Amino acid sequence: MLSDEFRAFLHDAGAKLAGFADMSGVPGCTYPRAVSVALPVPRHILREIADGPTRSYYYMYHELNNGLNRIITSGAEYLRARGYAACPQTTDAVKKSGPFDTQLPHKTAAVRAGLGWIGRNCLLVTPEYGPAVRISTLLTDAPLDCARPALEPRCGECRACVSACPAQALSGQAWTPATDRDEIVNAGKCMNKQLELMQSRTGIDFDLCGKCFVVCPYTKKYLNCC
Repeated sequence: MLSDEFRAFLHDAGAKLAGFADMSGVPGCTYPRAVSVALPVPRHILREIADGPTRSYYYMYHELNNGLNRIITSGAEYLRARGYAACPQTTDAVKKSGPFDTQLPHKTAAVRAGLGWIGRNCLLVTPEYGPAVRISTLLTDAPLDCARPALEPRCGECRACVSACPAQALSGQAWTPATDRDEIVNAGKCMNKQLELMQSRTGIDFDLCGKCFVVCPYTKKYLNCC
């Protein structure tokens, strides 16, 4: 079957998580389905950034993005060779609709592909790696078997990310599919604090922090497993 063979292809190409999403009714999406892929942040980087962002995290961040770009570009070539349309949402192809928004967030496809849910940190939380992942998207008309989307978070009463946020940008609001992002996070406060931390700790003018996903119990489970 196409779905099984394509999933195996994506994993062979390096994806650690891969899922297929029904994108019907998603604003701004002109394709019926999406492929969502994820790569975890390595454990040694997570241990390094427990107290704040580092230069090695900065370089790893871009390395993971480049890896995702390669995976979804290869995936697009795989599907096109079989007669399907495919549009990889690489870092240079993603279109912004505002200072903190993209026309089609990777998180939207990932949740619909069943990779995880949105936590109180407003990030995708996966059962396997917590929110310590980078994600990307490939849009297509290929007849892939779509997963059941996540409809509610599995964070319970946990507020570890809210308490740890150095910008105090998280409201603590639990996510639902109808929740607006601004109800969960003040994106401006978050970005400004990330810029401040990166500049003071590394001298690099870039918005990275990581505190809210390092403290997540799902991330800690990933850190402590084998």
